[in-house]
Amino acid sequence: MKKHYKGAIMKTAVVFYSLDGNCDLVAKEIKSLLNADLIQLHTKNEKNRRGIIKFFWAIGMVLKKKPPLKPYTFDPSAYDLIIIGAPVWASSPASPLRTFLSETPITGKKTAIFVCHAGGMGYGLEKFRAMLTGNTIIAEADFLNAVKTNKDELKQQIENWVKDFK
Repeated sequence: MKKHYKGAIMKTAVVFYSLDGNCDLVAKEIKSLLNADLIQLHTKNEKNRRGIIKFFWAIGMVLKKKPPLKPYTFDPSAYDLIIIGAPVWASSPASPLRTFLSETPITGKKTAIFVCHAGGMGYGLEKFRAMLTGNTIIAEADFLNAVKTNKDELKQQIENWVKDFK
């Protein structure tokens, strides 16, 4: 069993997708604070994308709805708390997350969600909540430009968010 941040025993997983490293940075800090298992999702096609090419690729992924993922191992029944994170694309959680949730249904679980964005969160958290109906969402957060944020400030923001997980 994993030690919970507040001292209670709770087995926790952090499942996330990251394109620019923002969600990766946040997820790894959460893992460290909660001693959680980390499951990173990767699309099968992971070409290096920069600038305008990245923009058009992301729009294509939003339109595609469920891009194929590289194989991963995750059993939701093994966890007391599942924390899920994704970047926001076109006001929605990134499409690889839709693939994950369609391949690995999560119901009846205690969950927390986070999104990373560059200022255009839109309906990201609202749409995220809708994707997790049948679960108890205990907390949600959005992180603005995590990789550009002062590391101490980001760490404090994450610590403040996870300290009340029950």
